[in-house]
Amino acid sequence: MELVLLISRFMTRTLILLSLWFIWVPLGVVCSTTANASASSNSSSSSSLKPSVISIGALFTLDSVIGRAANPAIKAAIDDVNSDPNVLNGTDLKLILHDTNCSGFLGTIEALQLMESDIVVAIGPQSSGIAHVISHVVNELHVPLLSFGATDPTLSSLQYPYFLRSTHSDYFQMYAIADLVDYYGWKEITAIFVDDDYGRSGISVLGDALAKKRAKISYKAAFSPGDPKRKITDLLVEVNLMESRVYIVHVNPDTGLNVFSVANALNMMGSGYVWIATDWLPSYLDSMGAVDPDTMNILQGVVALRHYTPDTDLKKRFMSRWNNLRYKRSTGPAGFNSYALYAYDSVWLAAHALDVFFKEGGNISFSNDPNLDKANGSMLNLSSLRVFNGGQQLLQTLLRMNFTGLSGQIQFNQDKDLVHPAYDILNIGGTATRRIGYWSNYSHLSIVPPERLYTKPPNISSSSQNLYSVIWPGESTATPRGWVFPNNGQPLRIAVPNRVGYKEFVSKDNSPLGVRGYCIDVFEAAVNLLPYAVPHTYILFGDGKRNPSYNELVSQVTQNIYDATVGDITIVTNRTRIVDFTQPYMESGLVVVVKVKEAKSNPWAFLKPFTAEMWFVTAAFFLFVGAVVWILEHRINHEFRGPPRQQLITIFWFSFSTMFFSHRENTVSTLGRLVLIIWLFVVLIINSSYTASLTSILTVQQLTSGIQGIDSLIQGNEPIGVQDGSFALNYLVDELNIAASRIVKLKDPQAYLRALELGPKNGGVAAIVDELPYVEIFLSKTNCLYRTVGQEFTKSGWGFAFQRDSPLAVDLSTAILQLSENGDLQKIHDKWLTSNGCSMQLNQVDENQLSLNSFWGLFLICGIACFLALIVFFCRVITQYRRFSPEDEEEEVGEIEPSRSARRSFRSSTSFKNLMEFVDRKETEIKEILKRKNSHENKHQSNHSTDGPSTSPT
Repeated sequence: MELVLLISRFMTRTLILLSLWFIWVPLGVVCSTTANASASSNSSSSSSLKPSVISIGALFTLDSVIGRAANPAIKAAIDDVNSDPNVLNGTDLKLILHDTNCSGFLGTIEALQLMESDIVVAIGPQSSGIAHVISHVVNELHVPLLSFGATDPTLSSLQYPYFLRSTHSDYFQMYAIADLVDYYGWKEITAIFVDDDYGRSGISVLGDALAKKRAKISYKAAFSPGDPKRKITDLLVEVNLMESRVYIVHVNPDTGLNVFSVANALNMMGSGYVWIATDWLPSYLDSMGAVDPDTMNILQGVVALRHYTPDTDLKKRFMSRWNNLRYKRSTGPAGFNSYALYAYDSVWLAAHALDVFFKEGGNISFSNDPNLDKANGSMLNLSSLRVFNGGQQLLQTLLRMNFTGLSGQIQFNQDKDLVHPAYDILNIGGTATRRIGYWSNYSHLSIVPPERLYTKPPNISSSSQNLYSVIWPGESTATPRGWVFPNNGQPLRIAVPNRVGYKEFVSKDNSPLGVRGYCIDVFEAAVNLLPYAVPHTYILFGDGKRNPSYNELVSQVTQNIYDATVGDITIVTNRTRIVDFTQPYMESGLVVVVKVKEAKSNPWAFLKPFTAEMWFVTAAFFLFVGAVVWILEHRINHEFRGPPRQQLITIFWFSFSTMFFSHRENTVSTLGRLVLIIWLFVVLIINSSYTASLTSILTVQQLTSGIQGIDSLIQGNEPIGVQDGSFALNYLVDELNIAASRIVKLKDPQAYLRALELGPKNGGVAAIVDELPYVEIFLSKTNCLYRTVGQEFTKSGWGFAFQRDSPLAVDLSTAILQLSENGDLQKIHDKWLTSNGCSMQLNQVDENQLSLNSFWGLFLICGIACFLALIVFFCRVITQYRRFSPEDEEEEVGEIEPSRSARRSFRSSTSFKNLMEFVDRKETEIKEILKRKNSHENKHQSNHSTDGPSTSPT
């Protein structure tokens, strides 16, 4: 009871002191400003002249990592602005600084007191929680708030129009981390964050960013800002039991190092772990005056992000001044980090905006807030908070600013964010940090500084994303896998279909595993190839009386009832949308199985080796070659001469006798022999092919069926059998539009046999549609009475199904490929699955027929040879014919006048009939006539030369 009274007295005294403070401070402010205040009826004050002093406020925790950097930077910026004649010439900035002392409650009180000072711009706070509260105040009082440290993404909403962030939002930093996670191929991460507005909002954005990369936050580990190491230890012990080994640490810079200290004590900074810290860690390390070896030792291999600021001359000059700034507690580089640059630029942003504000006719005036007049009776004296009348104009001026500061370009986009957000990506190793690349919102991951990329078209393709190598925890250069099996004692829950038939693939067993079969052996062999242990247990799915629904089995993996399913699971489209499959370990596809009967012998079987087109072309070429040889031999070979009837018979006889190489006519001419040799080669090939094809047709058993493939089934009305639980039912009904009433479910091979034996007219089925692996087993046990018809009309495979984004699916796919390459997969196949000596495919006579496509090259060569021979032959005949005259034959003794006029009259009098008669005559006769003609011409020339001198004049 006494304790309660003491607490009550303490609270009463505290409230009295606070009330006195709120009453005294406004009076002091009012007294100091009476010289420039007007006593209007609405209690407003204004100044039409440019004031000599303008008050701006600053609100942050002075004794903090960010505060120790921001405090001297802000004061240095105030001095620089007041000494610069080009900005606010004649007006000085007066800084009113309040310390929030790392307390939300005290920070709120300090913020209200700051607003009582009639400031025109507020700089800060660094805390996102205080920024949420103070943003409501500045919205009401129309005072722009420039925050260099509050990075909570939710502060960028339209809810806070007077809040301007002079640094980059964590929205971009979280997307940078998502790109980093995606770059290394990790799919699950654990988020360790401080449980306040800053931490929760950042991790919320990270979850959204990861979802776009098909990754996720598997576990969120939150702790309060003031939690001792004991609670952090309990939290990390729980985290270490989880599957993910990729940790994102998003905490405050003042206490964040405790996380790594505890992690190091728990041996969580070794090989296999991935630690990614947000910008708080580089801010802490940069602010250290000297490198602490103990601190760096616990951070080995950590990857961290830091705000990127270009290395401009302006920045370099300021950093050289930093060591000797008079506002620092000590000389040297201690205390500096990127927030010092943003704080410095915030002051200059306010100065440039005020300068433009005054040049555009703005003035400084305040008025009472009518909403606060209702609180006059309150001891808090809220009526002392006044509205800045030029706040809206100054806000719009701030949004239009565009200049180059220490941190880079200061310009706001339409979302009130600074343009060109970018981050350094650092890797901690040894006693220093090493930059491994950059991230920018323009081109994402790159090893080129962002300002160089701004001059080029944006490129965020996967091939353009690059980073230098990383030394991970444990001094490993290999990219960690990023996950392990959880150490919480729960093995992988693997569902196995409890089949009724085809138990060679998977079935119940009394062994320690509880199951056996081809699929189980493949899975176990693949698991044994993994570089880590995979504790797992098999759980049968189904009652064993009928095959389970495989779609339902896959669906339960999605619902987290099972972690995976192993068995004869077909990879189909609708299943790949909800689970991840491994690489197929067996090829599959739907085929049609029918009952067949032996085909009756056909008396016209000798015609089957060739197609009708092939028979026609072959016969035509026999006649064509015979005619060509007759033309080439007719003039010089007496065996190709005689009456027309005899010559026609000779052509036919010679043509078809070459088929058996039994032609008795000898070829005399060179051209005829050339054509005949080529033709005999063609005949040899045709004869050999015909003999081989006919032998195959007559010796191989021919089986027939009324169904030729899936098209026959679609067009018919007979019932079709499918395996119970198979995806074939949905495929036939949904994809091929076969009536569901025609589908008959069959549960095992014995049911297959009965249905096919009965046939469609006796309550059975006309055909069975099933996957190829099952069909191979079925046919091997049916003594070749059943065959498949047509081709596989789907192409797929069997795989193991895992939950979405499971890393096991990728690793097992690699293991399955390794089993295939080293031959172990085939050995497992031979162990469980045997094949019969029968052909699975129904023999199709049409497929064995030889067509013109196989021989058109031979016919082309032969045809070209024939045409060339005919051209040469007719050229020789025309040459002889031009030298020949019909009168040469009649005038056995007489002169032949060789004059040109006689030859011209001869040519004009010749006819086609004479030409044909010339061609029909023996070549020996023509040569004899031409010989006599040449002798007569020679004799006439000799006589003419003898008579020439006697006729000349003496």
